[in-house]
Amino acid sequence: MSNKKILLVEDDPNFGIVLKDYLTLSKFDVTHAKDGLEGLIEFKNNDFDICILDVMMPRKDGFSLAEDIRKTNKEIPIIFLTAKSMKEDILKGYKVGADDYLNKPFDSEVLLYKINAILQRKSSAMDAIEEQFEFQIGRFFLNSKLRQLSFDKQEPIKLSPKENKLLKMLATYKNDLMPRELALIKIWRDDNYFTSRSMDVYIAKLRKYLKEDSEVEIINIHGEGFRLIAK
Repeated sequence: MSNKKILLVEDDPNFGIVLKDYLTLSKFDVTHAKDGLEGLIEFKNNDFDICILDVMMPRKDGFSLAEDIRKTNKEIPIIFLTAKSMKEDILKGYKVGADDYLNKPFDSEVLLYKINAILQRKSSAMDAIEEQFEFQIGRFFLNSKLRQLSFDKQEPIKLSPKENKLLKMLATYKNDLMPRELALIKIWRDDNYFTSRSMDVYIAKLRKYLKEDSEVEIINIHGEGFRLIAK
């Protein structure tokens, strides 16, 4: 299995090099960006499993960088590093989407523990999505292994691979928000204008299949994603 990829954005060159070397020795593939703007460029051009961001940086601070990251990926874990322990800064960090926070100076082993714990939680959540393959959606029944959607006792219809994956993900998040970005990355392997329009077409197809049950609907949460409502 390939090493997990870390985006480390730290403007202190000495500390950044030392931390990169430590994480590399701990079997991570680390990209070190020297400021927030460089960090944003690296994030847009590469795939990462987790981001570690210093808060106080030139050109673009860690909070601004996190906001930009969250515009395109709401799922990637973010850990903030800061020399400040102000309550307002900590709250701001969590508000822009931090998964965890470390005040400098810190023990590198503690950071390593936090990284592994966050990645393990994320992996476990994704495994749970993969394992379940039978779903009750109102009066519909989905068998995602067979790609069959059946209504009451009627003959099941065969879903296309993308219809099946999308409905399975919606069913996994039933009555909750399914993030648009997560579906695009997981099913279409990219989040851009064209894949987003393609997903909208498949959502429309699924709505047609599900219209036989008046208590089942897929609603659009503007700018966020979709919610499969099933009473």
